[in-house]
Amino acid sequence: MTEHEAIVERLKSVQKASRGVVALDTESINGTLLELADSISGAADTILAANRQDLERMDSADPRYDRLLLNEARLESIASDIRNVAALPSPLDHVLEERTMPNGLELKKLTVPLGVIGIIYESRPNVTFDVFSLCLKSGNATVLKGGSDAAFSNIAIVELIQKVLRGRGVDPDMIYLLPSKREAANIMLNAVGFIDVIIPRGSQQLIDFARKHSTVPVIETGAGIVHTYFDRSGDLEMGKAIVFNAKTRRPSVCNALDTLIVHRDRIDDLPVLVEPLETKMVQIFADETAFDKLSGRYPEELLGLASPEHFGTEYLSLKMSIKTVESLEEALEHIAHYSSKHSEAVIATDQAVIDLFMKHVDAAAVYANASTAFTDGAQFGLGAEIGISTQKLHARGPMALRELCSYKWLVTGNGQVRPA
Repeated sequence: MTEHEAIVERLKSVQKASRGVVALDTESINGTLLELADSISGAADTILAANRQDLERMDSADPRYDRLLLNEARLESIASDIRNVAALPSPLDHVLEERTMPNGLELKKLTVPLGVIGIIYESRPNVTFDVFSLCLKSGNATVLKGGSDAAFSNIAIVELIQKVLRGRGVDPDMIYLLPSKREAANIMLNAVGFIDVIIPRGSQQLIDFARKHSTVPVIETGAGIVHTYFDRSGDLEMGKAIVFNAKTRRPSVCNALDTLIVHRDRIDDLPVLVEPLETKMVQIFADETAFDKLSGRYPEELLGLASPEHFGTEYLSLKMSIKTVESLEEALEHIAHYSSKHSEAVIATDQAVIDLFMKHVDAAAVYANASTAFTDGAQFGLGAEIGISTQKLHARGPMALRELCSYKWLVTGNGQVRPA
């Protein structure tokens, strides 16, 4: 049997297992999730040893290093997220709509699982836990294609999950980790009839690859080219805190700030606005106006003159660009041109500016006077997230339990036939 044939056979097993997942009651699902959360601490040594094998193969200066890194604190956070998912109401079997037709047919629109969800992602092993917990809670089976960077970590995590499933009498084939080879991704993306939807999580390159090569429907998530506009009416102290948090809290994640847009009327405040960033050694690429204002006021080794390519870039590191604009309209135009429609923010006290920004910016999450770091399923009260959708069909923004469901119509009759 070739590797391709072996993968197809495993996909058949996942599809079969998905029918068993639908039959699980809420108590069984929640019990499995809680047992998994409790098992993480006991398996921490094994998981962290596997994670160290992955980390040893990556340069610590690589922006992906932080995404790959697991430690005891992060494992505790993952376990907490799983418990949060277990505590959430089930998204299944909700009646969305019901009616009785004039001919007596009774119609009911009911939430149901998507079926088998394929996730292709890069160097974030926490995604493996997040995806499993959300898919189980929403009655879905899942096929995972992690990147080679996190291969050892993902194997250790899936082995733990399957051990818990076996102990609970649940078919372990409801989760399948594909080989980390690129060829496996191509099989996954074309597994029509075995996988119902593909969700890529990672860089714009990964998303573009999935969209281009997949014959299975794709929900785009992940890539975030994030802007924050500091208006002429913006509060300086508030702005300092928001910009610092949005850029430095976790620079390697998709909700981190990439471009600060500043109204020219506030350019004199720019050195103060970005002053905290130097404590984190943030490298700034500024347009000419901003560069001139920051020269001598921001560390020379961290300041550079922006080129066109510095705008519309998702940095995923301690780097950012600065754009000076003459008006709110110019800021909106800049965002419309470069945004990936993920998260965008305005800092202003003028309510008219806030209202226009919130109305006209086309993004999954639009903020006024708050850090974009909050674009996160847990922060939105959704538990863990499977990704942040930047498209408009089916789901938008943080995707959690509800977004992993579809619906079906249940039609009950009493012998009705449709007239010719």
